[in-house]
Amino acid sequence: MGSAIGWGALAASSLVIGAALSFARRWPQRQVGYVLSFGAGALISAVSFELAAEGIAISGAAGALTYYFLDGLISRRMSTGRGRHGRTKGSGSGTALALGAFLDGIPEQMVLGIGIAGGAGVGISLLVAIFVSNLPESLGSATDMSDAGRSREAILRLWVLVAAICAVATVVGYLAADAVSADARAAIDGFAAGALLVMLIDSMIPDARGDAGRGAGLVTVLGFAVAAGLSSLD
Repeated sequence: MGSAIGWGALAASSLVIGAALSFARRWPQRQVGYVLSFGAGALISAVSFELAAEGIAISGAAGALTYYFLDGLISRRMSTGRGRHGRTKGSGSGTALALGAFLDGIPEQMVLGIGIAGGAGVGISLLVAIFVSNLPESLGSATDMSDAGRSREAILRLWVLVAAICAVATVVGYLAADAVSADARAAIDGFAAGALLVMLIDSMIPDARGDAGRGAGLVTVLGFAVAAGLSSLD
C-alpha cells in the first residue's frame, strides 16, 4: 500500500510541476508539442509491453468505449472540440478541466497500482510516460487559465487537487488487483489499455502534431524507444 501511494504521488506530481512551470515563462507551442510527443511514444510503449500483452480483448473494448463516451460528455460541456486544445478553449471552467485531467489520468495511474499488487513491481516505462505526458496537459491548461484572469493560487490549488485524485487512483488499482484473481487483473489491464489507446488517438497524438508539427512523429518514436529500453528495468 505504501508503495502504491508513493509511486502514485510521484507520477501525479508532474501535474503540479507543469502548472508551476507555466508561471515561469511563456513556453513556445512547439516545445510543449515535443514534450507531448515524447509522452505519447512512451505511453504507446507502456500499452504495448505492460498492458496489451496481459489484457483481454473484451475488456479492452469496454475500456475504449468507456473513455470515448465519458470524454465526449466532458468535451460537450466545455466546448465543441476534443483533446487538450478543445478542453482549454471552451468555458475555462476549473471543474471541467479537472474532470478532463482526471479522465486521462485514472487509467494510467490505476495500472501502476495493479502492477505493484500483482508483484510485477513498478513499470518504469509507464511511470515515465505518465510523468512526461502530464506536463504539457497541466502547463497548457494553467497557461490558458492564467490568461483568463485566474490567480496563481487558485490554479495551483486546482492542480494539486487533480494530482491528489490521480494519485488515489493508484491506490484504487492496487486494492482492486490485490482482491481479485490473475484473470481479473488481466481484464483490468485490458480495460486500461483500451481507454489509453482511445485517449492517444483522439487527444494526445493530434495535440502533439498540432503543437510540434512534422517533428512530432520523430519525437514520438524517441519516446517509444526510451520507454521500451526502460521497461527492462521494471
